[in-house]
Amino acid sequence: MNCRTFLFLSFVALTAFLATYNTIIAFSDYAQANVLPLSDSAYGDLDNSRAVFDPLIRMPLEFKKQNRKRRLFHTALTATDSSYNRWQCRIMYYWYKRFKDQAGSEMGGFTRVLHSGKPDNLMDEIPTFVVDPLPAGLDQGYIVLNRPWAFVQWLQKANIEEEYILMAEPDHVLVKPLPNLATEEFPAAFPFFYITPRHHETILRKFFPNNKGPITNIDPIGNSPVVIRKPLLEKIAPTWVNISLAMKNDPEADKAFGWVLEMYGYAVASALHGVQHILRKDFMIQPPWDLELGETHIIHYTYGCDYDMSGKLTYGKIGEWRFDKRSFDEGAPPRNLPAPPPGVPESVVTLVRMVNEATENIPNWKAGE
Repeated sequence: MNCRTFLFLSFVALTAFLATYNTIIAFSDYAQANVLPLSDSAYGDLDNSRAVFDPLIRMPLEFKKQNRKRRLFHTALTATDSSYNRWQCRIMYYWYKRFKDQAGSEMGGFTRVLHSGKPDNLMDEIPTFVVDPLPAGLDQGYIVLNRPWAFVQWLQKANIEEEYILMAEPDHVLVKPLPNLATEEFPAAFPFFYITPRHHETILRKFFPNNKGPITNIDPIGNSPVVIRKPLLEKIAPTWVNISLAMKNDPEADKAFGWVLEMYGYAVASALHGVQHILRKDFMIQPPWDLELGETHIIHYTYGCDYDMSGKLTYGKIGEWRFDKRSFDEGAPPRNLPAPPPGVPESVVTLVRMVNEATENIPNWKAGE
């Protein structure tokens, strides 16, 4: 290769590099101004021509911006006055306090929205706002229907200083300081594998008619965990109540959705208001199915964790070692629960360690209360 050819090829390579670089920069600038919620093929297809995400971390690009303005959110969880709910709320609030003021946190205030209609014995321990339950018989024994009604009342009557709200649950354990995962336009939510709007389109069309758009506009989520701007939730919450009650009164929907009916109610209500969510798989893990902590923010201990003494999961069969919140439905677990045997995954080991730390440090913790 002579010198002239070498110089020409070098010039071509440099020109191609500069053109590619400029295209990437221009595309990146466009991306930051055009963000849609995360879509995953497992959860339905959005119009990806309008959605641009960092291909490495799969979230809106604005989360990569340095020194973005701190945006506090208010943590709210709904609860009854049952012993079962009380001990879970105490553990949840303990970890909220531990992480609230640490680096990376955007956690503001905290409220337990108590929908039993009267104060209980945790009023002095946990910030609490008392609301009324649904009228007798309206929930048909499905107590979770009180959740959307509780949020409607709280939003109408309480003085909430923060612009954003995290809807949480008693059986959530924060594992690190929680930033605000939402944007001004798009709430952030966890995608549940068992919320499958496309598989129930015929039923859902009773509540989400065709003129509202494709069934994939309904996100595969529940109301919790969700971080959302207060004005958006104020619009969604009354619809969430009405859709959930309508589903409960529809035998086909009630049978199909069962214990997750109220979750479908929130997902449909959001879609009816044109609200879609950023789907954050790193928002939460659910032992024993999720084995590692990874980058998660919350452990949700909704499932029982049963293992033999070799560390093998025995799900569906009571294990030689177990942690299941339902074992303590009549009152709080004792302090210092036995550690899992060797071989049990990190998620379960961490959960038990954090429960033990909380119960050791919460004043006046008594087993069975």
